[in-house]
Amino acid sequence: MTSPKPRGRRRVERWLVGIAMAIVAFILEKAVVRAVRRDGREAELEAAPTTLTSRGGEVDLDDLD
Repeated sequence: MTSPKPRGRRRVERWLVGIAMAIVAFILEKAVVRAVRRDGREAELEAAPTTLTSRGGEVDLDDLD
């Protein structure tokens, strides 16, 4: 059993809700991309630790290359 196509006010309401959701998704995506880019720059500026701890022992990452 299928429901009938929305008509009139309900059709316009669904159209407006769809546009509003698209705008919200666009704004959130822009915010996430900005945050990722900002974190990437900060990560490059910070000194990364050179020691990796695994199974209770320490491994020097410089020796792995």
